[in-house]
Amino acid sequence: MEPSCPIWSRCATEISALLAPPSPLQLQEYYHNLLSARQCSGIIVKQDDNVGKGLYAAADFKEGELVLKDQMLVGVQHSLNKIDCLVCSFCFRFIGSIEHQIGRRLYLQQLSANESHGSDVGNSGSSKHWHEVDSSDEEESTQQCTSGSSKTKVPLPEGVVESLMNGKLRLPCSEKFSLPPAVPCPGGCGEAYYCSTSCAEADWESSHSLLCTGDSCDPEHREALLKFIKHANETNDIFLLTAKAIAFTILKYRKLKAVSLEEPANYDTPCVSSHCNLSLLLEAWRPISMGHKRRWWDCIALPDDVDSSDEDSFRMQIKELAYESLQLLKSAIFDKECEPLFSLDIYGHIIGMFELNNLDLVVASPVEDYFLYIDDLTYPNKEEAEKVTQPILGALGEDYSICCQGSAFFPLQSCFNHSCCPSAKAFKRDEDKDGQATIIALTSICKGEEITISYVDEDLPFEERQASLADYGFRCRCSKCIAEGP
Repeated sequence: MEPSCPIWSRCATEISALLAPPSPLQLQEYYHNLLSARQCSGIIVKQDDNVGKGLYAAADFKEGELVLKDQMLVGVQHSLNKIDCLVCSFCFRFIGSIEHQIGRRLYLQQLSANESHGSDVGNSGSSKHWHEVDSSDEEESTQQCTSGSSKTKVPLPEGVVESLMNGKLRLPCSEKFSLPPAVPCPGGCGEAYYCSTSCAEADWESSHSLLCTGDSCDPEHREALLKFIKHANETNDIFLLTAKAIAFTILKYRKLKAVSLEEPANYDTPCVSSHCNLSLLLEAWRPISMGHKRRWWDCIALPDDVDSSDEDSFRMQIKELAYESLQLLKSAIFDKECEPLFSLDIYGHIIGMFELNNLDLVVASPVEDYFLYIDDLTYPNKEEAEKVTQPILGALGEDYSICCQGSAFFPLQSCFNHSCCPSAKAFKRDEDKDGQATIIALTSICKGEEITISYVDEDLPFEERQASLADYGFRCRCSKCIAEGP
């Protein structure tokens, strides 16, 4: 049976207003202010009647030149990746120290391995925070500490992992790869850590204050949040991204409401319902409103293992999955004044926006740079250093360094249109150590030209490219496709 959503019947007017596309004037004003705030003078956003909004060069760019660094609106680290990488929960910069990154990974991987085998070690230790490891835990964990996908196991001597984590063991030359100290979540959840108090405060104010599972929050609220997070981790962490977007909108609405009570003349639009000031909600929603949206169950690509005759059933299952996630989130953070945000239609459109516009979140690990640096040392410094580092490399295994991986929505990056012969691409440089989207020119770009990226592998054959792009709802007619097409 198709999921029903009673919120629609109560809030149909508000929901329709939230899903209405922004006017050209609203779009121009929003991106002008965003570009000014980001100090991006080399690009502009323009609306085209045929392809919608796009990014255009306001200056000439040379091949290899930086076009844009775009800060994410919302982003999440993949849940399994948290075992391998300790990063700032707001900007996704690596934090702690080289020693702690390595020790924590070895420790948590062993706990994860023991949990998968039903070991009491994993069950008793998995609730500990990353800084609460004692020697008795470490003695058991170090006996089999290896990379999860490594083909080899090389145990470390007793006490090494604990010493790495508590700072007693300093690795050779690690001072050349210093990282920001880890700042704990102000709500005490033990899950979120930050590179600075400013990142901690920014995340708290933008979304985390509603999504924190710290012991200081209401027990019922905490239990509901944990159920939602567990469901997202077991199904699709795109739900976590959507929860951040909704929390972001609720908190911004509350701030705008507080201002309106102090300065009522700024927000004198009448309320559409008895419980929601629509003008405030639309203003809070504006950053989300700018993203291209379709309902998730309508736009998600049909998996290769699902026959086309079963497509309707598949899409209904996706819709039911979204409804199940929404009910869990509603139990955790529902706000009566922002009730329209908890309708299935709004939830589906936010997820669909992420499905169509997300960019992989990737931040290179400094652990790789560290071991490469040791490998490049000259004799006798290299020989002395490797007496310490080689046993650790053996314990880490073949995948000794894993980058931070996740998913994020970038407001400016999402404006790029597609071309199979793109003029730019997302590419991290050596100096890019956080989760911002970095766009580099692939060719020379003249002032006034549209800047394009490729949504798919542009080296694929014509038909495969077109099939992949069909998931985005269009057929590519770039110069390459015109030349290769029938």
